[in-house]
Amino acid sequence: MATTHVFVGLLLAGAVAFVAPQFAAIAAIAAIVGGLFPDLDVVANHRRTLHFPVYYWLPAGLTGALALAVPTTMTVGLAVFFLVAAVHSLSDLLGGSHELEPWDGTVDRAVYSHYHGRWLGARRWVGYDGSPGDLALAGALAIPILFLFDGVVQPIVIGMLIVSISYALLRRPIAASLKRGLERPERDTPNERGLESINE
Repeated sequence: MATTHVFVGLLLAGAVAFVAPQFAAIAAIAAIVGGLFPDLDVVANHRRTLHFPVYYWLPAGLTGALALAVPTTMTVGLAVFFLVAAVHSLSDLLGGSHELEPWDGTVDRAVYSHYHGRWLGARRWVGYDGSPGDLALAGALAIPILFLFDGVVQPIVIGMLIVSISYALLRRPIAASLKRGLERPERDTPNERGLESINE
């Protein structure tokens, strides 16, 4: 789930906040944006258009080095954003395949690697997005975050947990409804029915 990726990012941001508390706020914001950003391609070619399991690491390394040399709100924010986006893209390998019903395992496509020029296979360490295992992982990641950050981050995390639970409960019914809609044959239009009656 996108929320699970955000929680991973917030844990990474928590390390930044522990070492440099003055950058806690920007690190948290960058982690949330970086965790969600790759999944914005759900409206295009999901897990391909904005997922870069290899290429994100180059700007992550460069901005990370820059943040260490010149720590500012901008450099730290960029470093955390690219790091979390890179981890998100790479960690999609550990989940299920990219298909409507990934629990069937009929497709072996986890995330597209532009570097390799092909889809990388799913490891399925976490069954699929919205699986009970995914929800358990999200909950386990969220608990320490509630202690690492205070202020507005805590209600955001709680809100994301609620979204995660709702998504996990609805994941299979939504997929089943979409599948039925895709498989349903198109009904004849009124004009087509009229022509059929004339021909008879």
